[in-house]
Amino acid sequence: MNVLFVGAHPDDIETYSGGTAALYAKMGANVFFCIATSGNIGSSTHTMEEIKAIRRKEAEAGAAVIGAKLIMLDFDDEFLFDTRETRLAFIEAFRIADPDVVFCHWTHDYNPDHSTSSQIVDDCVHMASIPLIKTKTPPTKKQIPLVYYMDTPAGVGFEPMFYVDITSTFDTKVDMVSKHESQNQWMIDIYGTDMSGFLKVPASFRGFQAGCKYAEAFRPSVRWGRTFLEHPLPQFRQVSGVWTCERQ
Repeated sequence: MNVLFVGAHPDDIETYSGGTAALYAKMGANVFFCIATSGNIGSSTHTMEEIKAIRRKEAEAGAAVIGAKLIMLDFDDEFLFDTRETRLAFIEAFRIADPDVVFCHWTHDYNPDHSTSSQIVDDCVHMASIPLIKTKTPPTKKQIPLVYYMDTPAGVGFEPMFYVDITSTFDTKVDMVSKHESQNQWMIDIYGTDMSGFLKVPASFRGFQAGCKYAEAFRPSVRWGRTFLEHPLPQFRQVSGVWTCERQ
């Protein structure tokens, strides 16, 4: 199985679905991290070029924790727009990863890069198989992959349909996020909280909802031509009609 996680910025994937990515890696899946922007404004002290280089190294280190393959699209941070150039870059990423399942941001997230990247993923994921759309990598031959939306910061405006038990991989998630050292002070400067505020509290809250210690939450994209009946998410089960985590 090939699994593609798409984040707007370096550290997004690890923060919102790192535990699930680690579970897929433990299952033997081929995991890909696609990052839309370079994160080149994420600093109060560095120049744009300096922080871009720093964040690329941090992204490489974060992905390496679970052996994920990294795809960097390198668009400018906070200026991600839905254009022909952007769509072609995303389609090329889809073709490189050839995914069976894709994870991306929620469509109405707090950051416009999050929402824009989500919309591009959901609109364009099927285009990877269209021969007349030309990119460097040949078109895929699989059916349209399943798409799942990741949770938002603090769960604001997000109603989960699925919970994945990440109790066994929570420490791995923390390790992955810790590789993004440059973002800790940046989060304090901008939002008044360090990175830990985006890890244990949300994971505990979603775990409480799902009936386990730590969980990550998701929603499927439901469009014609796609199905989520096979439920490829790891470590979850159905209880009273609600899909929740698999207790360990």
